[in-house]
Amino acid sequence: MPILSSIDRRILGIALPSIVSNITVPLLGMVDVAVTGHMGSSDGNVADISLPASYYVGAIAVGGMLFNIIYWMFGFLRMGTGGETAQAWGRRDLDGVVFLLVRSLLLAFVLALLLMALSPLVCEGALWYIAPETEVAALARTYFNICIWGAVPALALFAMNGWYIGIQNSRFPMIVAIVQNLLNIICSLLFVYVLGMRIEGVAFGTLLAQWVAFVLALLLCQRYYGRLWKRESFCMPSFGQLFRQALAPRSTTNRQNFSLFLRTLCLIVVHFMFIAAGAAQGSVELAVNTLLMQMFTIFSYFMDGFAYAGEALVGKAIGAANGGLCHSVVRRLFQWGGVLALLFVALYALGGEWFLSFLTDDVQVLETVSSYRHWTLLLPVCGVASFLWDGIYIGATSPRLMLLSMVISMVLFLTGYYLIIPFCGNHGLWIAFLSYLACRGIVQTLTYRKIIP
Repeated sequence: MPILSSIDRRILGIALPSIVSNITVPLLGMVDVAVTGHMGSSDGNVADISLPASYYVGAIAVGGMLFNIIYWMFGFLRMGTGGETAQAWGRRDLDGVVFLLVRSLLLAFVLALLLMALSPLVCEGALWYIAPETEVAALARTYFNICIWGAVPALALFAMNGWYIGIQNSRFPMIVAIVQNLLNIICSLLFVYVLGMRIEGVAFGTLLAQWVAFVLALLLCQRYYGRLWKRESFCMPSFGQLFRQALAPRSTTNRQNFSLFLRTLCLIVVHFMFIAAGAAQGSVELAVNTLLMQMFTIFSYFMDGFAYAGEALVGKAIGAANGGLCHSVVRRLFQWGGVLALLFVALYALGGEWFLSFLTDDVQVLETVSSYRHWTLLLPVCGVASFLWDGIYIGATSPRLMLLSMVISMVLFLTGYYLIIPFCGNHGLWIAFLSYLACRGIVQTLTYRKIIP
């Protein structure tokens, strides 16, 4: 008798490549910081003694954060495409599968061009709000003005990755992510240390890697799935029809995308208020919260992989009108999630102190963080359900209920933010954040029967 059931193998077949894709992201960030962190020194070909290295690091931090927020807001391109494609794949609607890819890419192109047109306002508005030093702002502006030309491949890759997940293939997004991040690292090092470029070299490395990754994703699609639109029975609608469908505000897809967009805005509000509350309590508390959130981020990389599996498999089961399979997938997902949550609790309990000391050697920060470490043990327990349900609800194309759970949870967070923090300080902030995570999972558990009877 096999150790893993067929459902387990399908879950792991999607989850594991997705996890690998996720963990390539922080590697790139570390390399960018390492490269810019030596730009102000007098060593090598990139010396610029007029500006210290901290200015370059700050510019990368500001520019990177700005793009993370912008692209995060367009995450509905991946989520909406993934859920609908999985259902079309489940009911063997091959025409629908192709139309969803073309329509999503068209919407991504339109949104990217709009973003590029508005980029001067976005950049200047963000720099005015963040208010970095003049030199840092100038470097961040240079970085932004180069990287914004990657908006088309960045948003198009969201759509393509969602489409690949929908057709039960997370290997291609993994391959594309690995190639993109490795090429980004190689090009950044080449442009900076060989060609003598500075912040421009890092930006051009990012830009080139985005376009190459998008072309690679298209080539893989053509090579392995070209037969979908080469069938004799396939008839592609006119460009005008596709354009109207992609932008129609009353279409089911765009209503779902709008709900996902609002949900993401709520998510951003919570995370920004969390950061702001830590900063308001002083630099030590801000550093403590940043370190502890790194542990939550690592956990999220793994849970997102299983959320993608839920998105693909639940969507396919619903498309095939197989309720029994759908419930079986949900049960196995939560069993895997429970195991992972307990594993991370054990890892944080046994190795959390070592991990935090690896991230910093600041004595005051390490002494302070020890009184908050117990909150990290609750992060996996409170967060596991919210991650898994998000994937399941995306597969079931029920973003309105996802938005409902997010709004209720955000209100709970804001209540704790204003009522508990004044009395409990930073501990109150963590109570509010953990309550927010747990509430998302609880509300979605209560509404589960509405999406899958």
